[in-house]
Amino acid sequence: MDETILPPGHTDCLQISEILGRIGDKWTVLIIMALHGRPHRFNEIKRAINGISQQMLTRTLKNLERDGMVSRTVHPTVPPQVEYALTELGRSLSVPVAAMGSWAWANLDDIKEKRALYDAAHG
Repeated sequence: MDETILPPGHTDCLQISEILGRIGDKWTVLIIMALHGRPHRFNEIKRAINGISQQMLTRTLKNLERDGMVSRTVHPTVPPQVEYALTELGRSLSVPVAAMGSWAWANLDDIKEKRALYDAAHG
């Protein structure tokens, strides 16, 4: 048996499922993409991600920090400035996330066309 595939009911399946749920979340993907090039302050991330609420951004950043994918640095200025950056783990995730984002962008028009055809046929 291939050791990379966990058997059904294996206790790690729940943990893997939780991690995949986190990294597959649309807000996580967009935050990882936003932080891919350089660190950003909170409001920079919020402006870069259309439609994310302050509460959802805060929650997602905290979860990513907890999982070790994002670091949070408070700069001792008045008022304090907080900067978010990808950690080494987060940078390793940004590679497949960027590939998925590029794929989505490259295929967006085709997908919209297919959806319109489907909706017209099943509408």
